[in-house]
Amino acid sequence: MAKPLLQLIGLTKHFGVRAKGGRAVVHAVDDLSLDIHEGETLGLVGESGCGKSTTAHMIVGLAEPTRGDVIFNGRNVAGFVGQARRQLRQQLQYIFQDPNDSLDPRMKVRSIVSEGLRAQGRISRREVEERVAGVLRQVGLPADAMDRFPHEFSGGQRQRIGIARALIMQPRLVVADEPISALDVSVQSQILNLMGDLKRELGLTYVFVSHNLAAVGYISDRIAVMYLGRIVEIGRTGDIMTRPRHPYTEALLSAIPEPDMQAAKRTRVALSGDVPSPIDPPSGCHFHTRCPFAQPRCAAEPPVLEHKAEDGAGSAHLTACHFPRRHAQSEICR
Repeated sequence: MAKPLLQLIGLTKHFGVRAKGGRAVVHAVDDLSLDIHEGETLGLVGESGCGKSTTAHMIVGLAEPTRGDVIFNGRNVAGFVGQARRQLRQQLQYIFQDPNDSLDPRMKVRSIVSEGLRAQGRISRREVEERVAGVLRQVGLPADAMDRFPHEFSGGQRQRIGIARALIMQPRLVVADEPISALDVSVQSQILNLMGDLKRELGLTYVFVSHNLAAVGYISDRIAVMYLGRIVEIGRTGDIMTRPRHPYTEALLSAIPEPDMQAAKRTRVALSGDVPSPIDPPSGCHFHTRCPFAQPRCAAEPPVLEHKAEDGAGSAHLTACHFPRRHAQSEICR
């Protein structure tokens, strides 16, 4: 197998916060390791507060890791600053969650989309205009959109502008952080289809961050499931969606709405309680306080993310669970 385009090795992010009695530490991401290969879409999924966005920020340099490495195209880019960071941004771009907040309302689309390109310098005004017009066509917007302001567009169109801003840099990897969660349901599928078309057309690699497992399953080649700062399961999309091993993944799948309740075959899993505080995460397996199948070992010993014997040696399906679940495909979803 080819060398990964992006490797996250032992990535950890802790934040210091004020608390009663002094300072406390938020364990946002703990010892996370992932490989992402060129041309694939990796979906990163989990509940709010699990560390997905913090991981995304560390990938593109919006947050510095407390520990660990971000290896992009064979280079450790964690801690890059100045000119090295600017050069990296040509290959590694970010799509923000809410286009209402991420687009400057005082700037015309021409300036918004070309801002990163102009910051790199050494490009003529004519070439800037041509590339802005071209990338707007790629995302389904007319060239005359250049002379309009963000408020003149719908939410879906504004997100297309955000996508164009990322693509004009001709990146190799795009991190999309909840790119459809602020959009109407009717528009979400349009953006997902657009991102799929652009991936095939431009040979992009995506890290797609979302709490929506159905959307992640639609667009991703592989899925990594996060819980309280850790990866609890990772594998090919088909395996995760039909044969989940971790009880948390099973619970996420069971929460996907069924369009036809009479035809629903999914086993419903109800979790008790709320996600524990990342300031004081549980011992052992972080999920054991909510897991309906937890045993004493789960509270005492952190599970290792590894393939299970029933998946076969060398399996790409990895699970961090002492007592992984076993299901027939029809039990989870069709």
